[in-house]
Amino acid sequence: MPRRVLEGRVVGDEMDKTVTVLVERRTMHPIYKKYVKQSSKYAAHDETNLFRVGDMVEIEECRPISKRKTWTVTTDPKALGRELTPKVRAVAESEDAPVKAKKAEAKKASKK
Repeated sequence: MPRRVLEGRVVGDEMDKTVTVLVERRTMHPIYKKYVKQSSKYAAHDETNLFRVGDMVEIEECRPISKRKTWTVTTDPKALGRELTPKVRAVAESEDAPVKAKKAEAKKASKK
């Protein structure tokens, strides 16, 4: 079964290796036929603590990491569009491929 991919904005980064992502979607009201915004918050795994409040990220469904955390952030840190701190820049430069591609390579290596 394919994994769901959602796009949202980081609204919380206080936890270690976890960000809270707000995903908004527009649905049509069944009676009034007007579009209504609906939002959901998801706890997503951020292994390197790169993402800050306000960043637009893409999250992907994964195995349960904890009680509430069943999503991982798959956005490339270089595509954030903001100035990175030296510590974060060092981590982002050490990762040549996006997080999603790195996970795919690790998965292939573990199967061999």
